[in-house]
Amino acid sequence: MTNPNPVSGSPDKEPATEAQESLSEARATPTQPAGDTEQTVPATATAKRPDPAGESRPGMGRMFLDNLWAANTVTVTVLAVLLAMVVGAVLIIVSDPEVLATYSYITARPTDALNASWTVVSEAYANLFKGAIFDPDAVGFTAVMSPISETLTYAAPLVFTGLSVALAFRGGLFNIGAQGQATIAVILAAVAGFALPLPPVVHLLVALIAGALGGALWGFIPGILKARAGAHEVINTIMLNYVAVYFLSWIIVQNGVQNPNRSDAISKPVDSSAQLPRLLGDDLRVHAGILLAVAATWFIAWLLNRSTLGFELRAVGANPDAARTAGISVTKTYVLVMVFAGMLAGLGGSTMVLGTTATALTPLVIAQIGFDGILVALLGRVKPWGVLLAALLFGALQAGGNRMQSYSGISLELVTVLQALIVIFIAAPALVKTIFQLRAARAARLQTSLAKGW
Repeated sequence: MTNPNPVSGSPDKEPATEAQESLSEARATPTQPAGDTEQTVPATATAKRPDPAGESRPGMGRMFLDNLWAANTVTVTVLAVLLAMVVGAVLIIVSDPEVLATYSYITARPTDALNASWTVVSEAYANLFKGAIFDPDAVGFTAVMSPISETLTYAAPLVFTGLSVALAFRGGLFNIGAQGQATIAVILAAVAGFALPLPPVVHLLVALIAGALGGALWGFIPGILKARAGAHEVINTIMLNYVAVYFLSWIIVQNGVQNPNRSDAISKPVDSSAQLPRLLGDDLRVHAGILLAVAATWFIAWLLNRSTLGFELRAVGANPDAARTAGISVTKTYVLVMVFAGMLAGLGGSTMVLGTTATALTPLVIAQIGFDGILVALLGRVKPWGVLLAALLFGALQAGGNRMQSYSGISLELVTVLQALIVIFIAAPALVKTIFQLRAARAARLQTSLAKGW
Protein backbone atom coordinates (compact mmCIF):
# COMPACT_ATOMS: atom_id res chain seq x y z
CA MET A 1 0.00 0.00 0.00
CA THR A 2 1.40 3.38 -0.97
CA ASN A 3 2.01 5.96 1.75
CA PRO A 4 -0.07 9.05 0.91
CA ASN A 5 2.35 11.33 2.71
CA PRO A 6 5.85 10.27 1.77
CA VAL A 7 8.77 11.86 3.56
CA SER A 8 11.45 13.44 1.41
CA GLY A 9 14.49 11.43 2.45
CA SER A 10 16.01 9.99 -0.70
CA PRO A 11 19.72 10.57 -1.26
CA ASP A 12 19.02 12.37 -4.52
CA LYS A 13 16.95 15.07 -2.86
CA GLU A 14 17.42 17.70 -0.19
CA PRO A 15 17.06 16.38 3.39
CA ALA A 16 13.81 17.11 5.12
CA THR A 17 13.61 20.40 6.93
CA GLU A 18 12.66 20.74 10.57
CA ALA A 19 9.23 22.04 9.61
CA GLN A 20 8.58 18.96 7.47
CA GLU A 21 9.71 16.66 10.28
CA SER A 22 7.42 18.44 12.74
CA LEU A 23 4.48 18.17 10.32
CA SER A 24 5.08 14.46 9.82
CA GLU A 25 5.24 13.87 13.56
CA ALA A 26 2.05 15.87 14.06
CA ARG A 27 0.25 13.70 11.53
CA ALA A 28 1.51 10.55 13.18
CA THR A 29 0.40 11.65 16.68
CA PRO A 30 -3.24 10.85 17.64
CA THR A 31 -5.31 13.94 18.38
CA GLN A 32 -8.17 14.59 20.84
CA PRO A 33 -11.77 13.94 19.83
CA ALA A 34 -13.57 16.65 17.96
CA GLY A 35 -15.54 17.72 20.97
CA ASP A 36 -12.45 18.65 23.00
CA THR A 37 -11.37 22.26 22.85
CA GLU A 38 -7.66 21.52 23.28
CA GLN A 39 -5.53 19.85 20.67
CA THR A 40 -2.58 17.71 21.52
CA VAL A 41 0.64 19.35 20.35
CA PRO A 42 3.57 17.01 19.76
CA ALA A 43 6.36 17.48 22.26
CA THR A 44 9.01 17.38 19.56
CA ALA A 45 7.39 20.19 17.62
CA THR A 46 7.18 22.27 20.77
CA ALA A 47 10.84 21.66 21.57
CA LYS A 48 11.99 22.65 18.10
CA ARG A 49 10.06 25.90 17.94
CA PRO A 50 12.53 28.74 18.60
CA ASP A 51 11.84 31.23 21.33
CA PRO A 52 12.60 34.72 19.99
CA ALA A 53 12.64 36.24 23.43
CA GLY A 54 15.04 33.72 24.93
CA GLU A 55 17.25 33.14 21.91
CA SER A 56 20.93 33.78 22.73
CA ARG A 57 23.27 35.18 20.13
CA PRO A 58 27.05 35.50 20.41
CA GLY A 59 28.30 38.97 21.25
CA MET A 60 30.28 41.19 18.94
CA GLY A 61 33.49 40.49 20.85
CA ARG A 62 33.00 36.74 20.55
CA MET A 63 32.27 36.98 16.83
CA PHE A 64 35.38 39.12 16.34
CA LEU A 65 37.57 36.60 18.15
CA ASP A 66 36.08 33.71 16.17
CA ASN A 67 36.77 35.45 12.88
CA LEU A 68 40.19 36.57 14.04
CA TRP A 69 41.24 33.03 14.91
CA ALA A 70 40.02 31.59 11.63
CA ALA A 71 42.41 30.46 8.93
CA ASN A 72 41.84 33.50 6.71
CA THR A 73 44.51 35.17 4.65
CA VAL A 74 45.33 37.93 7.12
CA THR A 75 45.63 35.59 10.10
CA VAL A 76 47.78 33.07 8.25
CA THR A 77 50.06 35.80 6.91
CA VAL A 78 50.57 37.40 10.32
CA LEU A 79 51.17 34.06 12.01
CA ALA A 80 53.56 33.03 9.23
CA VAL A 81 55.64 36.15 9.88
CA LEU A 82 55.53 35.40 13.61
CA LEU A 83 56.70 31.82 13.06
CA ALA A 84 59.51 33.02 10.81
CA MET A 85 60.67 35.44 13.50
CA VAL A 86 60.62 32.67 16.12
CA VAL A 87 62.70 30.39 13.94
CA GLY A 88 64.96 33.34 13.13
CA ALA A 89 65.43 33.94 16.86
CA VAL A 90 66.60 30.36 17.25
CA LEU A 91 69.07 30.82 14.41
CA ILE A 92 70.37 34.04 15.98
CA ILE A 93 70.99 32.20 19.25
CA VAL A 94 72.67 29.26 17.55
CA SER A 95 74.94 31.52 15.48
CA ASP A 96 76.26 33.40 18.55
CA PRO A 97 79.14 31.46 20.21
CA GLU A 98 78.98 33.49 23.42
CA VAL A 99 75.30 32.69 23.91
CA LEU A 100 75.89 29.03 23.09
CA ALA A 101 78.59 28.91 25.77
CA THR A 102 76.00 29.72 28.43
CA TYR A 103 74.00 26.64 27.44
CA SER A 104 76.88 24.36 28.47
CA TYR A 105 75.97 24.93 32.14
CA ILE A 106 72.25 25.61 31.71
CA THR A 107 71.29 23.03 34.35
CA ALA A 108 73.36 24.85 36.96
CA ARG A 109 72.46 28.45 36.05
CA PRO A 110 69.57 28.53 33.55
CA THR A 111 69.08 32.28 33.94
CA ASP A 112 72.41 32.98 32.25
CA ALA A 113 71.33 31.21 29.06
CA LEU A 114 67.86 32.76 29.09
CA ASN A 115 69.14 36.28 29.71
CA ALA A 116 71.86 36.00 27.08
CA SER A 117 69.39 34.63 24.53
CA TRP A 118 66.86 37.37 25.23
CA THR A 119 69.53 40.05 25.01
CA VAL A 120 70.92 38.98 21.64
CA VAL A 121 67.50 38.34 20.06
CA SER A 122 65.86 41.53 21.37
CA GLU A 123 68.86 43.61 20.31
CA ALA A 124 68.82 42.11 16.82
CA TYR A 125 65.10 42.67 16.26
CA ALA A 126 65.27 46.13 17.83
CA ASN A 127 67.96 47.10 15.32
CA LEU A 128 65.83 45.56 12.58
CA PHE A 129 62.98 47.87 13.57
CA LYS A 130 65.23 50.91 13.99
CA GLY A 131 66.79 50.37 10.58
CA ALA A 132 63.48 49.85 8.81
CA ILE A 133 60.82 52.00 10.48
CA PHE A 134 61.92 54.43 13.17
CA ASP A 135 64.84 55.03 15.50
CA PRO A 136 63.62 56.68 18.74
CA ASP A 137 67.17 57.79 19.57
CA ALA A 138 67.64 59.64 16.28
CA VAL A 139 68.08 63.39 16.30
CA GLY A 140 67.28 65.59 13.30
CA PHE A 141 64.96 65.19 10.33
CA THR A 142 67.42 63.22 8.20
CA ALA A 143 68.22 60.72 10.95
CA VAL A 144 64.56 60.24 11.85
CA MET A 145 63.37 59.70 8.28
CA SER A 146 66.35 57.66 7.11
CA PRO A 147 64.94 54.22 8.09
CA ILE A 148 61.60 54.65 6.31
CA SER A 149 63.42 56.24 3.38
CA GLU A 150 65.59 53.14 2.97
CA THR A 151 62.59 50.85 3.26
CA LEU A 152 60.69 52.69 0.53
CA THR A 153 63.80 52.79 -1.67
CA TYR A 154 64.22 49.02 -1.50
CA ALA A 155 60.49 48.38 -1.87
CA ALA A 156 59.85 50.46 -5.02
CA PRO A 157 61.36 48.08 -7.62
CA LEU A 158 59.98 45.04 -5.78
CA VAL A 159 56.45 46.38 -6.20
CA PHE A 160 56.88 46.41 -9.98
CA THR A 161 58.45 42.96 -10.27
CA GLY A 162 55.95 41.54 -7.78
CA LEU A 163 53.07 42.93 -9.83
CA SER A 164 54.67 41.48 -12.95
CA VAL A 165 54.72 37.98 -11.50
CA ALA A 166 51.27 38.35 -9.91
CA LEU A 167 49.63 39.54 -13.13
CA ALA A 168 51.04 36.58 -15.03
CA PHE A 169 49.81 34.24 -12.29
CA ARG A 170 46.29 35.60 -12.59
CA GLY A 171 46.44 34.89 -16.31
CA GLY A 172 47.53 31.29 -15.76
CA LEU A 173 51.22 31.85 -16.58
CA PHE A 174 54.32 31.55 -14.42
CA ASN A 175 56.59 34.48 -15.25
CA ILE A 176 60.09 33.50 -14.12
CA GLY A 177 61.51 36.09 -16.51
CA ALA A 178 60.99 39.26 -14.48
CA GLN A 179 64.74 39.29 -13.85
CA GLY A 180 65.55 39.27 -17.55
CA GLN A 181 62.83 41.75 -18.39
CA ALA A 182 64.14 44.15 -15.75
CA THR A 183 67.69 43.66 -17.05
CA ILE A 184 66.81 44.62 -20.62
CA ALA A 185 64.84 47.57 -19.27
CA VAL A 186 67.72 48.85 -17.17
CA ILE A 187 69.98 48.78 -20.24
CA LEU A 188 67.61 50.80 -22.41
CA ALA A 189 66.70 53.21 -19.63
CA ALA A 190 70.36 53.89 -18.81
CA VAL A 191 71.37 54.36 -22.45
CA ALA A 192 68.47 56.74 -22.97
CA GLY A 193 69.48 58.47 -19.75
CA PHE A 194 73.02 59.38 -20.82
CA ALA A 195 72.88 59.28 -24.63
CA LEU A 196 69.89 61.52 -25.39
CA PRO A 197 70.26 65.29 -24.81
CA LEU A 198 66.74 66.17 -23.72
CA PRO A 199 65.10 68.60 -21.28
CA PRO A 200 64.66 67.38 -17.70
CA VAL A 201 61.02 66.23 -17.59
CA VAL A 202 60.99 64.93 -21.15
CA HIS A 203 64.28 63.12 -20.60
CA LEU A 204 62.92 61.24 -17.58
CA LEU A 205 59.73 60.27 -19.40
CA VAL A 206 61.67 59.02 -22.43
CA ALA A 207 63.99 56.95 -20.23
CA LEU A 208 61.06 55.40 -18.36
CA ILE A 209 59.23 54.63 -21.60
CA ALA A 210 62.39 53.09 -23.06
CA GLY A 211 62.73 50.81 -20.04
CA ALA A 212 59.06 49.84 -20.10
CA LEU A 213 59.21 49.02 -23.83
CA GLY A 214 62.35 46.94 -23.28
CA GLY A 215 60.62 44.90 -20.60
CA ALA A 216 57.50 44.57 -22.76
CA LEU A 217 59.59 43.26 -25.66
CA TRP A 218 61.28 40.70 -23.40
CA GLY A 219 57.84 39.62 -22.17
CA PHE A 220 56.35 39.49 -25.66
CA ILE A 221 58.81 36.81 -26.81
CA PRO A 222 57.75 34.06 -24.37
CA GLY A 223 54.14 35.22 -24.67
CA ILE A 224 53.97 34.73 -28.43
CA LEU A 225 55.89 31.46 -28.20
CA LYS A 226 53.40 30.21 -25.62
CA ALA A 227 50.40 31.35 -27.64
CA ARG A 228 51.52 30.22 -31.10
CA ALA A 229 53.79 27.24 -30.50
CA GLY A 230 52.71 26.06 -27.06
CA ALA A 231 56.25 26.50 -25.71
CA HIS A 232 56.29 26.54 -21.92
CA GLU A 233 56.77 30.03 -20.55
CA VAL A 234 58.93 28.84 -17.64
CA ILE A 235 61.61 27.42 -19.92
CA ASN A 236 61.52 30.39 -22.28
CA THR A 237 61.73 33.03 -19.54
CA ILE A 238 64.59 31.23 -17.77
CA MET A 239 66.59 31.09 -20.99
CA LEU A 240 65.84 34.74 -21.73
CA ASN A 241 67.13 35.63 -18.27
CA TYR A 242 70.53 34.28 -19.23
CA VAL A 243 70.45 36.10 -22.57
CA ALA A 244 69.67 39.40 -20.83
CA VAL A 245 72.41 38.97 -18.20
CA TYR A 246 75.11 38.21 -20.76
CA PHE A 247 73.91 40.98 -23.03
CA LEU A 248 74.28 43.40 -20.11
CA SER A 249 77.83 42.18 -19.45
CA TRP A 250 78.70 42.64 -23.13
CA ILE A 251 77.19 46.05 -23.76
CA ILE A 252 78.76 47.69 -20.70
CA VAL A 253 82.26 47.41 -22.16
CA GLN A 254 81.34 48.68 -25.62
CA ASN A 255 82.57 52.02 -26.96
CA GLY A 256 80.05 54.75 -26.32
CA VAL A 257 78.60 52.94 -23.33
CA GLN A 258 81.56 52.28 -21.05
CA ASN A 259 82.75 55.14 -18.91
CA PRO A 260 85.93 56.41 -20.66
CA ASN A 261 87.43 57.39 -17.30
CA ARG A 262 87.14 53.88 -15.86
CA SER A 263 88.86 50.63 -16.74
CA ASP A 264 86.32 48.35 -15.05
CA ALA A 265 82.91 47.31 -16.38
CA ILE A 266 80.79 50.39 -15.71
CA SER A 267 78.83 52.62 -18.06
CA LYS A 268 78.57 56.37 -18.30
CA PRO A 269 76.45 57.89 -15.52
CA VAL A 270 72.84 58.78 -16.19
CA ASP A 271 72.27 62.50 -16.62
CA SER A 272 70.59 64.30 -13.74
CA SER A 273 67.80 65.34 -16.10
CA ALA A 274 66.76 61.68 -16.46
CA GLN A 275 66.82 60.79 -12.78
CA LEU A 276 63.74 60.40 -10.62
CA PRO A 277 63.35 63.31 -8.19
CA ARG A 278 63.98 62.68 -4.52
CA LEU A 279 61.00 63.13 -2.26
CA LEU A 280 62.65 64.13 1.05
CA GLY A 281 65.70 66.08 -0.03
CA ASP A 282 69.14 65.21 -1.33
CA ASP A 283 70.25 63.58 1.92
CA LEU A 284 67.59 60.84 1.77
CA ARG A 285 67.41 58.24 -0.98
CA VAL A 286 63.65 57.78 -1.34
CA HIS A 287 62.54 58.93 -4.78
CA ALA A 288 59.40 59.27 -6.90
CA GLY A 289 59.64 55.62 -7.94
CA ILE A 290 57.58 54.64 -4.90
CA LEU A 291 54.79 56.95 -6.09
CA LEU A 292 54.89 55.29 -9.50
CA ALA A 293 54.73 51.91 -7.76
CA VAL A 294 51.57 52.89 -5.87
CA ALA A 295 50.01 54.22 -9.10
CA ALA A 296 50.91 50.96 -10.89
CA THR A 297 49.32 48.97 -8.06
CA TRP A 298 46.09 50.92 -8.38
CA PHE A 299 46.08 50.49 -12.15
CA ILE A 300 46.61 46.73 -12.01
CA ALA A 301 43.87 46.40 -9.37
CA TRP A 302 41.53 48.34 -11.65
CA LEU A 303 42.62 46.33 -14.67
CA LEU A 304 41.93 42.99 -13.01
CA ASN A 305 38.66 43.87 -11.29
CA ARG A 306 37.01 46.54 -13.43
CA SER A 307 38.08 46.12 -17.06
CA THR A 308 37.02 43.73 -19.81
CA LEU A 309 40.62 42.70 -20.37
CA GLY A 310 40.95 41.87 -16.70
CA PHE A 311 37.86 39.68 -16.85
CA GLU A 312 39.20 37.84 -19.89
CA LEU A 313 42.58 37.50 -18.22
CA ARG A 314 41.08 35.95 -15.08
CA ALA A 315 38.83 33.69 -17.14
CA VAL A 316 41.77 32.36 -19.16
CA GLY A 317 43.77 31.89 -15.97
CA ALA A 318 40.94 29.91 -14.34
CA ASN A 319 40.10 27.69 -17.31
CA PRO A 320 41.51 28.39 -20.79
CA ASP A 321 39.30 25.77 -22.48
CA ALA A 322 36.12 27.24 -21.02
CA ALA A 323 37.30 30.75 -21.89
CA ARG A 324 37.94 29.68 -25.49
CA THR A 325 34.46 28.14 -25.67
CA ALA A 326 33.01 31.43 -24.40
CA GLY A 327 34.63 33.28 -27.29
CA ILE A 328 37.69 34.69 -25.52
CA SER A 329 40.90 34.66 -27.54
CA VAL A 330 43.34 32.69 -25.39
CA THR A 331 46.21 33.43 -27.78
CA LYS A 332 45.67 37.18 -27.58
CA THR A 333 45.28 37.06 -23.80
CA TYR A 334 48.51 35.14 -23.27
CA VAL A 335 50.44 37.65 -25.36
CA LEU A 336 48.90 40.67 -23.63
CA VAL A 337 49.51 39.19 -20.18
CA MET A 338 53.20 38.70 -20.84
CA VAL A 339 53.54 42.11 -22.48
CA PHE A 340 51.99 43.84 -19.47
CA ALA A 341 54.03 41.69 -17.10
CA GLY A 342 57.23 42.57 -18.96
CA MET A 343 56.32 46.25 -18.93
CA LEU A 344 55.86 46.19 -15.16
CA ALA A 345 59.17 44.41 -14.63
CA GLY A 346 60.74 46.92 -17.00
CA LEU A 347 59.55 49.82 -14.88
CA GLY A 348 61.06 48.09 -11.86
CA GLY A 349 64.41 47.81 -13.59
CA SER A 350 64.22 51.41 -14.77
CA THR A 351 63.76 52.70 -11.22
CA MET A 352 66.99 50.96 -10.24
CA VAL A 353 69.16 53.06 -12.56
CA LEU A 354 67.03 56.20 -12.79
CA GLY A 355 66.53 56.37 -9.04
CA THR A 356 69.08 56.48 -6.26
CA THR A 357 70.12 52.82 -6.12
CA ALA A 358 72.55 53.23 -9.02
CA THR A 359 73.32 55.90 -11.60
CA ALA A 360 75.24 53.72 -14.06
CA LEU A 361 75.21 50.23 -15.52
CA THR A 362 77.23 47.52 -13.79
CA PRO A 363 77.00 43.72 -14.10
CA LEU A 364 75.10 43.61 -10.78
CA VAL A 365 73.03 46.76 -11.19
CA ILE A 366 69.73 44.87 -11.19
CA ALA A 367 70.55 42.77 -8.10
CA GLN A 368 67.88 40.07 -7.60
CA ILE A 369 64.72 42.14 -7.88
CA GLY A 370 63.21 39.82 -10.50
CA PHE A 371 63.56 36.69 -8.38
CA ASP A 372 62.60 38.56 -5.22
CA GLY A 373 59.47 39.65 -7.08
CA ILE A 374 58.36 36.01 -7.16
CA LEU A 375 58.53 35.87 -3.37
CA VAL A 376 56.75 39.21 -3.08
CA ALA A 377 53.95 37.99 -5.37
CA LEU A 378 53.51 34.80 -3.35
CA LEU A 379 53.52 36.65 -0.05
CA GLY A 380 50.99 39.15 -1.43
CA ARG A 381 48.68 36.32 -2.54
CA VAL A 382 49.11 37.53 -6.16
CA LYS A 383 46.75 40.42 -5.41
CA PRO A 384 47.89 43.96 -6.30
CA TRP A 385 47.51 45.61 -2.90
CA GLY A 386 48.83 42.51 -1.19
CA VAL A 387 51.90 42.71 -3.42
CA LEU A 388 52.43 46.33 -2.36
CA LEU A 389 52.32 45.40 1.33
CA ALA A 390 54.60 42.41 0.77
CA ALA A 391 57.11 44.60 -1.05
CA LEU A 392 57.10 47.03 1.88
CA LEU A 393 57.77 44.11 4.25
CA PHE A 394 60.66 42.87 2.14
CA GLY A 395 62.01 46.40 1.84
CA ALA A 396 61.84 46.75 5.62
CA LEU A 397 63.67 43.46 6.11
CA GLN A 398 66.38 44.57 3.70
CA ALA A 399 66.80 48.02 5.25
CA GLY A 400 66.65 46.71 8.80
CA GLY A 401 68.99 43.86 7.94
CA ASN A 402 71.72 46.33 7.07
CA ARG A 403 71.49 47.84 10.56
CA MET A 404 71.35 44.38 12.14
CA GLN A 405 74.61 43.52 10.46
CA SER A 406 76.29 46.78 11.45
CA TYR A 407 75.11 47.13 15.06
CA SER A 408 74.38 43.55 16.17
CA GLY A 409 76.90 41.62 14.12
CA ILE A 410 74.12 39.49 12.62
CA SER A 411 74.84 38.13 9.17
CA LEU A 412 72.86 39.80 6.41
CA GLU A 413 72.14 36.34 4.97
CA LEU A 414 69.95 35.71 8.01
CA VAL A 415 67.51 38.30 6.65
CA THR A 416 67.28 36.24 3.47
CA VAL A 417 66.57 33.19 5.62
CA LEU A 418 63.75 35.13 7.31
CA GLN A 419 62.27 36.00 3.92
CA ALA A 420 62.44 32.37 2.83
CA LEU A 421 60.83 31.17 6.06
CA ILE A 422 57.97 33.64 5.67
CA VAL A 423 57.26 32.38 2.17
CA ILE A 424 57.50 28.75 3.30
CA PHE A 425 54.93 29.26 6.04
CA ILE A 426 52.72 31.32 3.72
CA ALA A 427 52.79 28.48 1.16
CA ALA A 428 51.83 25.93 3.84
CA PRO A 429 48.63 27.24 5.45
CA ALA A 430 47.79 23.77 6.77
CA LEU A 431 50.99 23.83 8.82
CA VAL A 432 50.14 27.23 10.30
CA LYS A 433 46.58 26.04 11.03
CA THR A 434 47.86 22.96 12.82
CA ILE A 435 50.40 24.81 14.94
CA PHE A 436 47.99 27.51 16.09
CA GLN A 437 44.83 25.34 16.04
CA LEU A 438 42.93 27.60 13.69
CA ARG A 439 39.42 26.76 12.60
CA ALA A 440 39.52 24.08 9.94
CA ALA A 441 36.48 25.21 7.94
CA ARG A 442 38.12 28.37 6.70
CA ALA A 443 41.48 26.63 6.22
CA ALA A 444 40.02 24.25 3.64
CA ARG A 445 38.76 27.20 1.62
CA LEU A 446 42.14 28.90 2.03
CA GLN A 447 43.98 25.94 0.54
CA THR A 448 41.54 25.86 -2.38
CA SER A 449 42.15 29.55 -3.02
CA LEU A 450 45.91 29.07 -2.92
CA ALA A 451 45.66 26.24 -5.41
CA LYS A 452 43.72 28.48 -7.79
CA GLY A 453 46.21 31.32 -7.42
CA TRP A 454 43.59 33.58 -5.78
